[in-house]
Amino acid sequence: MSTPSCASTPVRRHDIDALRALAFGLVILYHVAMYYVADWHWHLKSPYAAEWLQAPMRALNLWRMDLVFLVSGLAFGLVRRGQSVAGLVRLRSLRLLVPLAFGMAVIVPYQPYAQGVANGLIAPGFGAFLLRYYSGSTWPPGAFDGWHAGVTWNHLWYLAYLWVYTMVLAALLPLAESAAGQRLRRAFTGLRGAALMVVPVLPLVLYSVLLWPHFPPTHDLVHDGWLHAVHFTVFVYGYWIGLDTGLWAELVRLRWRTLGLALVLLVLYLGLLGLAQQHGVRSARWPLRVLADVYLWAALLTILGWAHHRLNRPWPWLRWASESVYPWYLLHQTAIIVLVVWLAPAHLGPVVEPLALVAGTVGLCWGLTAVVRRVRWLRPLFGLPGQGEKPLVKRAPASLG
Repeated sequence: MSTPSCASTPVRRHDIDALRALAFGLVILYHVAMYYVADWHWHLKSPYAAEWLQAPMRALNLWRMDLVFLVSGLAFGLVRRGQSVAGLVRLRSLRLLVPLAFGMAVIVPYQPYAQGVANGLIAPGFGAFLLRYYSGSTWPPGAFDGWHAGVTWNHLWYLAYLWVYTMVLAALLPLAESAAGQRLRRAFTGLRGAALMVVPVLPLVLYSVLLWPHFPPTHDLVHDGWLHAVHFTVFVYGYWIGLDTGLWAELVRLRWRTLGLALVLLVLYLGLLGLAQQHGVRSARWPLRVLADVYLWAALLTILGWAHHRLNRPWPWLRWASESVYPWYLLHQTAIIVLVVWLAPAHLGPVVEPLALVAGTVGLCWGLTAVVRRVRWLRPLFGLPGQGEKPLVKRAPASLG
């Protein structure tokens, strides 16, 4: 399906809206599964933990957040249309920092409380915990993720990282939109065939060689050099991709090849990982890391190509999903943990409990978001424009970033 180039009149790109909603829906399912996957750290862990979940979770984990940042880069480019740099900074700061502050103060605190109680390091009593939490108290080591800082943003780390990347790219816009910057962008969007599958991976491989051994993921913003390099790069890739007709057509043309490549790489990665773990071959870490980078990019190309091919139409659910996805993202992990605490004593079993957890999470997010969308003063706290507010960019897709 043909789409306008970056220089043409903006139109609604339904596939980008749909991809954004589906990407964050996948994040929600991933976090439900984190409660059940064996031997992977999460805030709470189920007695029904299963090792078989590790393979599908790895298949998602290698690209899920990169997809989110790439889609955020796409949205940045579309929101940039008709905006001054100052207006863009103001808009993105309001839409990211206000929900982050509200989420950390109101939505997230139950998560460290539940984790601390489960770890036996915090006494039951949510009210007493909140008084201590808001006063900047110190905590026993290991009480909850982020105990050393006293507070935590848990799943909302994405908003802080996205704000930083948005500010950096906004500062670089004079360079990015200069003649040299446009030549670099055209070089990227002009990639075709094997070059499109190989060239964008090279920076990711370089980061794996130079940064990955020294900067394990922390999500604390300060010590995440490797993740920052990867996520900011795919964010810029999304900004460059924009609505370029030729590149999107190439993504559609390559969709079967990139799908096949991604599947082969995934099977190879999981097979080599299993052998390395079984035999304790530490030297396999480097080839596996590079293989993961190539798989990541093949997966992103596949998702973009199939999304443009299949999703670029006005789906009946899309308008609701576009406005609901931000509140769902803010609410979902606390909803999961509230339900875990409530469901665990019932011992529902390894089939009924996960189904109940997914259904309950969907129900809570759906109901609470329905309230948020209708209450004027709640909307900006959840990243939504005010009721009746005119869009700053005509027909641009809604975005967390």
